[in-house]
Amino acid sequence: EEVYRSSFGWERATLSEVVKKLKGSSQKVRRAQILLKADADGPGWTDAKIAEAVGCRTKTVENIRERVVTSGFEVALYGQPRAEPPRAKLLDGQQEAQVIAMRLGPPPNGFANWSLRLLAEQVVALEIVDAISHETIRQAIKKTR
Repeated sequence: EEVYRSSFGWERATLSEVVKKLKGSSQKVRRAQILLKADADGPGWTDAKIAEAVGCRTKTVENIRERVVTSGFEVALYGQPRAEPPRAKLLDGQQEAQVIAMRLGPPPNGFANWSLRLLAEQVVALEIVDAISHETIRQAIKKTR
């Protein structure tokens, strides 16, 4: 069981601020609590004691300690950033522009307004894309507001 030693006072200050203000995601706050309790110059608690106090598994504490040593303080606290988005974008810029232009134009005959589902149906009917959900349409339109 390794002991985490904060190399600078600013690390401890950063962790204390995150915990005190509950600043950031719950994961980030929990990581900060773990690192503060594991600090050799501070409490220097054991993994089991930290896990019990924070309400997580001992393995979580071990993983965070290991991450500090292998990847550094920033990655241990904030997490590893994704290399790429979890899913590729469905609409490119030109297709988004077509959807927005369609939305700004008049709705089809028989309809008073554009609905998200109606827009999705029209986008598929006009073969802008093969298939699309109304939620993707909503996100594309939301960007313009």
